[in-house]
Amino acid sequence: MKGIVFTELCDMIEKEFGPKTLNKVIDSANLESGGVYSSVGTYKDTELVSLVTQLSSETKIAPQDLIHAYGKYFFNVLKSNYEMFFDKPDCFEFLKSIDNHIHVEVKKLYPDAELPRFSYEEDGNTLKMKYTSPRHLSSFALGLMEKTIEHYGEDIEVLKENLKEDGSEVLFTLTKK
Repeated sequence: MKGIVFTELCDMIEKEFGPKTLNKVIDSANLESGGVYSSVGTYKDTELVSLVTQLSSETKIAPQDLIHAYGKYFFNVLKSNYEMFFDKPDCFEFLKSIDNHIHVEVKKLYPDAELPRFSYEEDGNTLKMKYTSPRHLSSFALGLMEKTIEHYGEDIEVLKENLKEDGSEVLFTLTKK
């Protein structure tokens, strides 16, 4: 997993819960990297799980709720660093550009990045997005989607349905109101 995911998670923990909590989480997570991350480095997925698990233990917030909040936080990172991706006229057009435009550009910057895949079905005011990833971070994707909707100022309801019990395949149904 790319280092930017870790550096920004640490930034979020520090901003939302304080530097003492960040240090405590890193110290108790027993990380192979020691909790020292470079935004362009690559780290094991298990370190993200360890960090979130320890943060959950420290804050008493469910891990999936923390991942969801992190998705919302990470949207702002993407928006400020990659403004050019947000040139689409509406939320659906932006979301449909993830796999065939945004992830293509990400792969140019980070050829070894392992990104989730999305497939799309659109019917009028409804967009169905199938998320596929062995990382089980659909709550992160949901947070990103919700902030995208907010960014475009649209009134869209999002439903999330696990297609596989382990969360590796999830269907998001977005409906414009």
